[in-house]
Amino acid sequence: MLTNEEIKAYLHRIGVPDVQPPTKAYLFELHKAHVENVPWETVDIFAGRPASIDIDQSVQLIISGRSGYCFHLNGAFSALLRSLGYNVSWHRAGVQPLGEEPRINSFHLGLTVSLPEEQEERWIIDVGLGDMPYEPVPLQSGHYEQGPLNYKVTESGVAKNGWRLVHDPLASFTGVDYAPEAVYELDEFKPKHDHYSLSPESPWINLFLVRHRHASGSNELRGCIWSKRDGSGIEKIEIRTKSQWLEVLGDVFGERLVNYSNQERDDIWKKIVAKHEEWKRLKGL
Repeated sequence: MLTNEEIKAYLHRIGVPDVQPPTKAYLFELHKAHVENVPWETVDIFAGRPASIDIDQSVQLIISGRSGYCFHLNGAFSALLRSLGYNVSWHRAGVQPLGEEPRINSFHLGLTVSLPEEQEERWIIDVGLGDMPYEPVPLQSGHYEQGPLNYKVTESGVAKNGWRLVHDPLASFTGVDYAPEAVYELDEFKPKHDHYSLSPESPWINLFLVRHRHASGSNELRGCIWSKRDGSGIEKIEIRTKSQWLEVLGDVFGERLVNYSNQERDDIWKKIVAKHEEWKRLKGL
C-alpha cells in the first residue's frame, strides 16, 4: 500500500487533483489521466539502464517523472488503485504481434479491477500497452469505440475461461490474451523483464520507442519517426535534429529524460540516428 504522501505525489504526476472514493467515474478519470501523462516507453532499456520492476521502485519511477513499459506501468498503477480502495488482480498475459499467433507467455502483466461493493462488474485495466486502451474496458464480450480506435473483447482461444482484447485493425499489434487466474507474486514476470532488458534477442534493446493515448487518438515516436493518429488517419514525421527530438519528447509525450545528463541525452540521440540510418539503408531509402 502507498503512503498518503505517495498517493498525492502519484496523483500529481498524472494530473489528478484530488483523492476521491473508489467509484467507477474516478477509475475512468485515473485511467485516462495515466495513459495521457505517463507514456509507454523503452527509453531506459535502449539506453542500457533498465529499471527494476519491483512495485515500490516502479511507483517511485512514476512519481519521479520517469516511465517504463508494461511491468512498471501496470505494476505501479495497480498499487495506486489498491491504495485508493479498488479490488485489483494481476494476470498473466501475452501480446500478439502482427502476423504471429496468440499467446499467453507472461511477457505482459494484465490487470482486472472491480469496485469495493460491485465485485461482479469487472474492468480490463491496462495503462501498459502504449496505444490502447484510453479508458477501462468492461470484461464482457463486445465492441468498444474509444476515439478513432475500436477494440473488441472476446473469449481467449489460448486459455480456458480467459479473455482477449482485440486491438484496432490499423494498430501496431493484433491483440492481447489474458489468463483468468490471479497472480500474486512478481516472480512470474521477472525472467521476462530480464529478457526484455538484457537479452540480445530483446525487441527493445535497439529500439527507441515511446507511445501514449489521448482522447482523440495516439502518438508514437519510433526512433526518428513520429506517428500521429487521429480520426483522419496517421501522419508520419521524420525527426531530423536533436532539438526537435527533445521538443517532441517533452511537449508531446511528457518525457523530459529527467534521469539523464546532457551528455547521456546526446549519446541516446546519436544511437537513435545510427539505428535510423541503418534502417533507411536496409529499406533503400
